[in-house]
Parts: sequence; structure tokens; C-alpha cells
Amino acid sequence: MTASPHRLRLGAVSYLNTKPLVFGLAERAPQLEIVFDVPSRLADNLHSGKLDVALIPSIEYARHRDCILVSDACIGCRGPVLSVKLFSRKPMRKIQNLALDAGSRTSAVLARILLWERYRLRPNLFWLGIDCEPSAAGADAVLLIGDRAIHPPQADFIDCWDLGDQWCRWSELPFVFAMWIARPGIDISGLDEILSLTRDAGVAHLAEIARTEAAGVGLSPDQTLNYLQNNLHFYLSGRERQGMERFFQLAANLEAHETELEPALR
Repeated sequence: MTASPHRLRLGAVSYLNTKPLVFGLAERAPQLEIVFDVPSRLADNLHSGKLDVALIPSIEYARHRDCILVSDACIGCRGPVLSVKLFSRKPMRKIQNLALDAGSRTSAVLARILLWERYRLRPNLFWLGIDCEPSAAGADAVLLIGDRAIHPPQADFIDCWDLGDQWCRWSELPFVFAMWIARPGIDISGLDEILSLTRDAGVAHLAEIARTEAAGVGLSPDQTLNYLQNNLHFYLSGRERQGMERFFQLAANLEAHETELEPALR
């Protein structure tokens, strides 16, 4: 059943990197019912019909092209992103097994692409629970996203990749981690303008957001502002679209050759 256009159910990511995209959104659009969760669950709830619109991992758009790209607001980067990192107990070229942050999908694919393109590695994969400590994972390497990736885990890791930096250097293109997507059949009239205006307001108030959110992520206001200003890019422009399509192509090639991959990891 199509949801009423007056009460769209919208899902947003609960991490710091999303705050500029939802700044004042509840007041600007009281017709929206807004819920917050990790990216992977938002994608599941969108596809199951529990949400009408959500900020979901970009890889989910590649896998569900019947969905609708709603807005030019996104979460991306044009260099180091700080909040998506691969930590390894071995030199990267020797990784045999990899624990993936259960909140991630786009970043999980990105890590696998980079390991394949750089070293022709296809490590064994398993999920690291959202509430699990990275140091408890018995894997050679651990992928972390969001707020917990910003702080290095207390474990015997000897190497670290910032995946935004690795992608941008290797591909010479930006990377898009998440976008606003609607499921088919939903009336989203005017929502694109609302989400773009909200993004513009958030970008204009990054210092205020940084002061409000810093303590919650264990950073100083200056560190938080630097992250929001210099590590993230919130506009889906032509270069971002080029990077996104390049990523989709590489992801399709990778997954086509991983027929034995556990379905839950796809």
C-alpha cells in the first residue's frame, strides 16, 4: 500500500556525518515521520516497505535500480573521509580474513574492491556486530564505519586505510557513500527541494552542529568541525556521479566472480 503523501516515513543515518543533511528537517517538514538507524537496516526497511524514503548505502541503489534517487544531497568525499577505515593486523597484501562492520554495505564492497584492485586479494568475510568491540574480532583486518571508525580501536593493528583516501587516489574520482532514495510508487513531490534546502542549511551551520555533537562522538568542537568541513562532501554533482558509476561497475564485476559468497554479505 502506498503511504499517504502527507506522512512519509523517512529514515536517516544515526551517525555524525548525517547531521548536516537533517539539520532542522523535522521543523521544515512536519509531514515527515523521521526515524534514525544504521545504513544497512535503513536499506532493509526501505525495501521491505517499512520506510518510504531513506538515506541508504549507495550500493543499494545499484542493486535496486527501480528505486528513485530523490535529491542531490548525499554523503560523499573527495579525499580522506576519516569515518570509514580498514584496520589490519598484517600488511594489507597479506590479509586472509576480514571482519565487516555490520552497519555497512557500501563500505564493505569498497574495501573488497580496493583489496582486489591493489593486491588481487579476496579474503574470507564475516560480519562484526554493531555492538561488538573491534579488538574482539579474530580477523586479520576489521572494517569500521561511522563514529566508531574515527577513533582507532585499542588492538594490535599495524596498518590502516582511510577508504575515502584510498579510493580517491586510486580512481581519481570522488566517492559517494549514501544517498536519499525512495521506493517505487511513493509520491515524493517537493521532497527533493526540502532535502536540498535542509542540506544547504546544515552546511551553513556546520559550526553549530559541531558544537552540539562533539561531546557525543568524543571529539573537540574544532575536530568535529574539521571533519564536517574537510572530510565530507554533501553535493551529488557530475564528478560524484562519475565516481558512483565507476564504483557500481567494479562492484558488479567483483560480485559476479564471488558466487560462493554468503548471501547475507551481498
